[in-house]
Amino acid sequence: MKKFNIRKVLDGLTAASSSSSSATAQPGTPRENEVVQETLQSEHFQLCKTVRHGFPYQPCSMAFDPVQKILAVGTQTGALRLFGGAGVECYCQHESGSAVIQLQFLINEGALVSALADDSIHLWNLRQKIPAILHSLKFNRERITYCHLPFQSKWLYIGSERGNIHIVNVESFTLSGYVIMWNKAIELSSKTHPGPVVHISDNPMDEGKLLIGFECGVVVLWDLKSKKADFRYSYDEAIHSVAWHHEGKQFVCSHSDGTLTTWNIRAPAKPAQIITPHGKQPKDGKKPEPCKPILKVEYKTTRAGDPFMVLSGGLSYDTVGRRACLTVMHGKSTAVLEMDYPIVDFLTLCETPYPSDFQEPYAVVVLLEKDLVVIDLGQIGYPIFESPYPLAIHESPVTCCEYFADCPSELIPALYSVGSRQKRQGYSKKEWPISGGNWGQGSQTYPEIIITGHADGSIKFWDASGLMLQVLYKLKTAKVFERARGKEEKPNTDIVDEDPFAIQTLFWCPESRMLCVAGVSAHVIIYRFSKQEVTTEVVQLLEVRMQCEFSEVDSPDLGGEQTPTQPASAAPSSPQETEPPNQLSAGTNSSEGPRDNIPCLQVRSSPLKQSPGYQVELVVQLVWVSGEPPQQITSLAVNSPSGLVVFGNSNGLAVVDYEQKTLLLNMAISELYSPSDPYQKQPCSPRKPRQPSGGLCDSNDGSNNSEDRCKSPTSAKMSRKISSSGEQKPELDGKDNAFTRSRSSSVTSIDRESREVISSFYFCESFPRKSDSLISPCLLVGTTQGSVMTAALSLPPGADHKPQQPVSFASCGTLVRLKGGILTMALLDAAGTLLPPSYEPWYDPNASDEEKEKVRRRRPASPPSSQEGQDTQFAVLCSEKQAKVVAMPSQTSIYKHNITESSFVLRADVVQMAGSYCLACFCANGHIMTLSLPSLRPLLDVNYLPLTDMRIARTFCFSNLGQALYMTSPTEIQRITYSQETCDNLQEMLSELFTPVETPEAPNRGFFKGLFGGGAQSLDREDLFGETASGKASRSLAQHIPGPGSMEGMKGAASGVVGDLARARVALDERGQKLGELDERTAAMMASADSFSKHAHNMMVKYKDKKWYQL
Repeated sequence: MKKFNIRKVLDGLTAASSSSSSATAQPGTPRENEVVQETLQSEHFQLCKTVRHGFPYQPCSMAFDPVQKILAVGTQTGALRLFGGAGVECYCQHESGSAVIQLQFLINEGALVSALADDSIHLWNLRQKIPAILHSLKFNRERITYCHLPFQSKWLYIGSERGNIHIVNVESFTLSGYVIMWNKAIELSSKTHPGPVVHISDNPMDEGKLLIGFECGVVVLWDLKSKKADFRYSYDEAIHSVAWHHEGKQFVCSHSDGTLTTWNIRAPAKPAQIITPHGKQPKDGKKPEPCKPILKVEYKTTRAGDPFMVLSGGLSYDTVGRRACLTVMHGKSTAVLEMDYPIVDFLTLCETPYPSDFQEPYAVVVLLEKDLVVIDLGQIGYPIFESPYPLAIHESPVTCCEYFADCPSELIPALYSVGSRQKRQGYSKKEWPISGGNWGQGSQTYPEIIITGHADGSIKFWDASGLMLQVLYKLKTAKVFERARGKEEKPNTDIVDEDPFAIQTLFWCPESRMLCVAGVSAHVIIYRFSKQEVTTEVVQLLEVRMQCEFSEVDSPDLGGEQTPTQPASAAPSSPQETEPPNQLSAGTNSSEGPRDNIPCLQVRSSPLKQSPGYQVELVVQLVWVSGEPPQQITSLAVNSPSGLVVFGNSNGLAVVDYEQKTLLLNMAISELYSPSDPYQKQPCSPRKPRQPSGGLCDSNDGSNNSEDRCKSPTSAKMSRKISSSGEQKPELDGKDNAFTRSRSSSVTSIDRESREVISSFYFCESFPRKSDSLISPCLLVGTTQGSVMTAALSLPPGADHKPQQPVSFASCGTLVRLKGGILTMALLDAAGTLLPPSYEPWYDPNASDEEKEKVRRRRPASPPSSQEGQDTQFAVLCSEKQAKVVAMPSQTSIYKHNITESSFVLRADVVQMAGSYCLACFCANGHIMTLSLPSLRPLLDVNYLPLTDMRIARTFCFSNLGQALYMTSPTEIQRITYSQETCDNLQEMLSELFTPVETPEAPNRGFFKGLFGGGAQSLDREDLFGETASGKASRSLAQHIPGPGSMEGMKGAASGVVGDLARARVALDERGQKLGELDERTAAMMASADSFSKHAHNMMVKYKDKKWYQL
């Protein structure tokens, strides 16, 4: 016997580790160095984040660069999401995690300023693919409330809660000594403190005039040079926002009573106009009734027509329950655009970045709580643009995810062709206006597909190739069932908010395109893919009665188990098909006894029109048994060559032939054990006052007149304990409003007294028994108690043609026992290559018989048979605690690795990596690790992400070629890689945010404005705010923190060669422009003098010979 040790792997959140590997060479088995030549090494692995998809979770601020055409969104958790054209997305995070209250672009400079709720401001460099912070400034004594950065200025105005305004140099991120104090700004115009600064902006035509809005309703026009207020404007309602007219002679304020006040800057006594856009005008001339606050207003002018005034809020108080609205006022027309969610912020996109020019607005970006909408202002009816971003992941809460990298190349075009017909109509015909950046040009070209299951029963297929994400196809499984149509049909208050159609788990075979989904209402739906539309007159239904644990020693006859379902399966088109719904209403309305033979949902009785795509083949429903609700389905698998689907729960397993629509097997877990099995548990009688663990259906509303509806696991808040320690698993309370997926990880590691649950299945071609010398079809069954059992399948000859002869099963007992619940099982050949489950090549079920036969003949050949006395396969088995490799057919455990003692594995998958295979695991303590196959050598162990939410456990999944993903928030998918090659190429694959673009020319002021000084007045802010003129700022006011962006990045964005050249070019342009203006003015003065001279000479000639009395 040979034994060897492999280096220990850190495990758990403590330094203690118990990871070990052992291999025992049994007589007749090959030694370790003779088994498989492994090629994977530690240097093949590295873990890093790649890209984040979806809508920013809890957004709270937004900014837009009108030259680069990049949109930035800040969130309440300190995240920054940047969007450009299709495929151009970027995510970065503030370390503090504080809310981003405001964002300001340095327009066309490749930089962004963010202001956070912890009173810090940060300068981000966007000229690199992964943005980094160059500078930070943390205020100590003042709370930041508003920021303003004028176009082409390096001085940032910061308003505070105390009402003061500080000025920051964004190049050096140092404070200027110039401060506008609130008492100097308002003087005697207000007897009380004016409140926080809610607005700062400079006059579009005069940079030396600063408009300051205070919350109390006071607005001050401050002269920066003279350091005093020119005018003060006072209104008795609180101010929410202020907007300038581009000529700088008027501005508009929005107030808390739903009014808009327009002020002439030289008439501070009273507003020039007061309007209440949504107020009802009384006939007696009184003031209109107050409305809700107008939270923001923007005033944009056009050269050829009326100006646009865009505002959010301001609805009258009698519109209770009305959705949030955006109001667009253009001339005499007012359009009220209803939104699906509350409005967080909006921005009007304009043709020019210069505030002193006609704005020419063309679109409005509206940031909602759960969506991003862009409205086209140039078309009648204000249609919205079609978004190129995958922002609808959370349209319904995500309940499960699956990830398929390197799938068949024809799948994405096939799914796209059927999904393109589902697109909405009525979008704007113009191109998406947020079009900046460049798409990454990576070498990664293999197809990737992500599938998400949702709480409303929908399933979405996404194209995830090349770090992009685009929806391909959406399937609505709820169409198969009848829906409740009235309030009287709603169940009791315990489950009113539940999702009876929610997807629990799914199985998808990319090669055969078979899809099988299990829902929380204990139903299984099998789908086939077809390119042709069909109308199904009667949805094929099969009801299965899965008993609880039996009190009798002898198991009941299988025929007795099938009895209730045989009529429906034997004659699926007979009237008996509709009996279960009738039984449902009878059981709930007239019978006071326990429910029996009643499913949780009612399958629709009317014809079902099925569009091209996935079409229903069969619906399987578990029914109530003697007052006990059916248990949730914890695992399922499909074997397309034999037309079988197997699913299991805490009661046992069932095998269904979905082509013949018959139930082949329905057995309890205890029946899978052989009589001599040492692990066999004695059957026990069902507990009478039983609370449904992970309850699916409500068992206490027998007297309710409503239709039975099913509880998602959210409603039965379960708390599981780790059996090996007192450590608690996170509660499955679904805080993100989505149900908890019952993967094996969420129902295992429970107290030893609880019942055994089936956690995984694996169809394969292997050796069911030790004595077998030839491979045959078999099924591996894993349970939450760590047992792996085998069952032999006996397929009749000529199974290609699906004869009426049933498939027989024979339980072969326990293969091996592991600690913790079984998560995944796989089979390797003698060379260590994965043996995938056999599949039937896809054919269109609605095609002609000839075409079907052609495809059927192309079925892959079965693996070769075994030689006597030699192990030719390795079964890879992974549980929540350990992994084992078992040689087949000798059933000898040759390798074992204890993955964790103090934690538990949430997800494990056998994946392809660098031409070989490995076992990838994600633990609840945050560790991601990979083990070589078959020797289970540790290759990677990184403490990446502690489990803080069951959403992560429910959605985390590995895929081939070093790819993985999880739902990092209810609205966002985070993709990661554990491949060294992908990490090395990541810079090439990521998109570029900054692209060199010429800044548009400044508006021409014209001859007369140049002559008489009527154009925009520039200001040398350096003379005012520099240290020479204003002195040094107080050191205790704010602390400067150099960013992690490195000196190179700092120089590159703030004071590097590119920045210096750009500023020098701008300075030269400005100097040339000023010299040109001086030349124009000089020429005009010379022309005027010459004209005056000629006119004077003519007058002199005319009157020189006349007497004074002749004049």
